[in-house]
This record gives sequence, C-alpha cells and structure tokens, in this order.
Amino acid sequence: MARHLVAVGQLIDEDPAEALAHALAARRLAARIAAVREAVGLAAYHAGEWQMAVAELRTYHRMTGLQSHLAVLADCERALGRPERAIDLYRGADRKGLDRAVAGELLIVAAGARGDLGQKDAAVAMLQVPELTGEAAEPWTVRLRYAYADALLAVGRREEAREWFSRAAEVDADGVTDAAERLLELDGVMIEGDDEDEVEDVTAGPDALGAGSEEPDAEPVAGDAPDAESTGAQDASDDGAGDTPDDGAGDPSGLSAQRSGGDSESPVDGDEAGTGK
Repeated sequence: MARHLVAVGQLIDEDPAEALAHALAARRLAARIAAVREAVGLAAYHAGEWQMAVAELRTYHRMTGLQSHLAVLADCERALGRPERAIDLYRGADRKGLDRAVAGELLIVAAGARGDLGQKDAAVAMLQVPELTGEAAEPWTVRLRYAYADALLAVGRREEAREWFSRAAEVDADGVTDAAERLLELDGVMIEGDDEDEVEDVTAGPDALGAGSEEPDAEPVAGDAPDAESTGAQDASDDGAGDTPDDGAGDPSGLSAQRSGGDSESPVDGDEAGTGK
C-alpha cells in the first residue's frame, strides 16, 4: 500500500491516470486509512474524475475532521456544472479552523462559481478582500489578483483589469498564472509561435522526393483568512470505497495553472483551482 502511495506522489503531475490507478490499488488494500482516501481523491481530481474526487475527499474530511481540500471539492462541483454547490461549500466553511491558503483558494473558486451563475458583479465584490492589496506574494495571492483581473474584465472594466493583470504579473515569479500573456493580449501584442515555415526541397530526376515539413509539439496550455459569507450547506458523504456523489456533467472552465473566472490554480496542494484553472 505504501509503495502505491509513493507512486501516486511521483506520478500525479506527469501521469494523472497512472497515479489514479496506483491510488485505487492502495484503496483496495486499505480503504479505511484516511491518507489513502485523500490520495484517491487528489489523483482523481488531477485525472478529471470529478465525481470520484468529490466522494473520496468528502470521505477523507469526515474521517479526519479536516477541511484541507474544500477548494478542490468546490472546484469539482464547478466542473460538474454545479456552481451553487461550490458556493454552499464556501458559505459552510469553518473560517476559524481553515488554513489561510485554503480559505483564499476557496474564495477564488466561489467567486468563479458566481460568474458561472451570471452574477459577475457579485464575483468582483467577493474578491475585494484585504489580501488583494497585501504585500504577501504567495501562490494563492497571485491567483487572487489574477482572478480579480479576470472578473473585472468579465464586467467590461478593461482598464482596471489591465492594472490587476499587471499587478499579478509583477509578483508571479514562478509563472503560477499566465498574467503576463493576458496583459500583452490586452495591449494588443500578439506572441508569435516558434513554428518554422515548411520547406520543400525538390531534387531533379525521376526518383526525386519532396521534403516533409516539421511542426513543433503543441503546448497545452498567512493573517486572517478572507471573510466568508454567512454559513450555509455542509458536506455530507457516505462511507466506503464506493462513495459516489450526485450525477453531474461538464468540464472545468480552463484549471491549468489557473481556472478562468476565479478558479484555483493548479490543483490545490493539493488553483486551486481559480481557480483556475
């Protein structure tokens, strides 16, 4: 079981499907160990298995009493086309027991869920928290600025959006978001790819062959926590390895390093979301 968990940690970013296979193998051996259920949930999240991720992470939270993956849960609900459930998770979070980074990521996801519901002005208002203008440059605060810029752009406040993409890019030394590219895009600067022109060599003679073209590989693309809204729905799940949440369908809006419209980043460490997405 331990070897499978080690493999999950090594493969989760590079080969999520294989990481999930190892996590499921560990669950078959030790389904009552909380760390195993956590590993299955996070591996499922990285592999895009949203329903499985929800079931496993809710089981993990119930087994441990922790709230360490609420942002991931909320992101999964958005991916399943249930943004109202993402907002309920945000409302029902215990702010006093919530890690600052988790609270920030959860806020970003909840604001994105507001946008999904067409409540774009509300999404902007949600993100106007003290941490937005703070000096800290943690990964989640970078994504917070990015999400705020994206929310401003969604309501047509282009100049303000440009300012906040710029402020996000200034502190994004690790490339957590694509804020610099978004900023250039707003300025009308197009970034050319590295594609080489196709070169065709024609050799004289009856057996001459034309040279092929070469194309490059495509690239896929702490203080108090932010105040939460008034308390609402709480998590609920069933025990056992076969936990399954309500059916839902849909893809996340963007969760590379950052979910568009306020998701968590890269998967929460486990945007993360906005993200993020």
